[in-house]
Amino acid sequence: MTNIKQLTEKDYDQIFSLSQYAFQYELSYEELEKKKAEAKQHKIWGWMEGEEMGAKLHIIPLASYINGKTFNMGGISSVATWPEYRRKGLVKELLSHALHDMKKNGQHLCLLHPFSFPFYHKYGWEYTFTEQHYSTPINRMKKDWKASGYVKRSTTADIPLLHQMYTSYAKSYNGMLVRDEFWWEQRVLKDQPHIAVGYNKQHKPEGYIIFTVKDKVFTVKEMVYNSLNGRKLLLQFIGNHDSMVENTKMVVPEDDQLALLVDDPRFEQRLIPYFMARIVDVPAFLAEYPFQADGSLSILVEDKFFPENNGNYHLRIENGQAEVSSVPGFSGNSIVYSSIQVLSGMLLGYRRPMDYYRLGELKADLKTIQHLEKVVPRRSTFFADFF
Repeated sequence: MTNIKQLTEKDYDQIFSLSQYAFQYELSYEELEKKKAEAKQHKIWGWMEGEEMGAKLHIIPLASYINGKTFNMGGISSVATWPEYRRKGLVKELLSHALHDMKKNGQHLCLLHPFSFPFYHKYGWEYTFTEQHYSTPINRMKKDWKASGYVKRSTTADIPLLHQMYTSYAKSYNGMLVRDEFWWEQRVLKDQPHIAVGYNKQHKPEGYIIFTVKDKVFTVKEMVYNSLNGRKLLLQFIGNHDSMVENTKMVVPEDDQLALLVDDPRFEQRLIPYFMARIVDVPAFLAEYPFQADGSLSILVEDKFFPENNGNYHLRIENGQAEVSSVPGFSGNSIVYSSIQVLSGMLLGYRRPMDYYRLGELKADLKTIQHLEKVVPRRSTFFADFF
């Protein structure tokens, strides 16, 4: 890996030339300056041939909520290679280097948006996030939602207010980003969308909506609510646009149940695969993970791409926290045999242990799987951001 080096501001011309070429877009001067400002937050690794960059990837230092707890996370983005350097294993080397770097820096989880699910799956990432896309005629929203309170539009963003509601909502899903003010300003609110906040009769905020209205389409960029009443206030607000729009579009969690709330559930509902995740450091992640029941587990993990994770791990769980020890070797029916992909998907909550067991992806006896069902918390995944 002697060709890999950390890139700096002096390499920005090469970095963003490759990004624009690979992802087929052009940046104005102002847009380029914003990208450079964002890049200062990244760790960028490049595969170099002398002074010429052949490929690169960015690691964004972030954090995600898992079962309400904050985990340091590395977000891999902007992975690109010049055509003349492709199919030479450069990205493979960069990914391996990135995993070593994240492990060293205590980033026990990694998320990415794949250009190809099979490509990243073979390197240990698992499909863990699905978006549900709605396209709904406005008349589905035009009803008396029987919500208590009112909605107030805002021309300026009260980030502390939005952040408070977002954080409460985000902790109810696994994988959601721990946002800071920079992320709110540079990512969530960068295009100056409309904002409305729902308040109950006691004038307490219960939800917000970030949206645009254009060409008779009401597009929800983000809708967050911390009560059913808050949700209904926002749905009522959308329905009140019936004289202006014909259709609404929104992206919601996979487990969303809007079809049960509207009178007519016949509207477009599509499940779209979105992000992937992988555990970077298995023993450290297991020790940090908040289990929901006490007990003992023995897990044999196989990580073909990052063999540092290979091992036999014995977990003694007390008060939801695991004491993890590496055992030289064990075998038997009471052992859980798991790939790094399945372990990542299971502990993030994308699917239950029994789901992976029934698919033949998780190996153990039925009694052990039933024990896993008790100790692994039930919480759906959702990722409302992008990088």
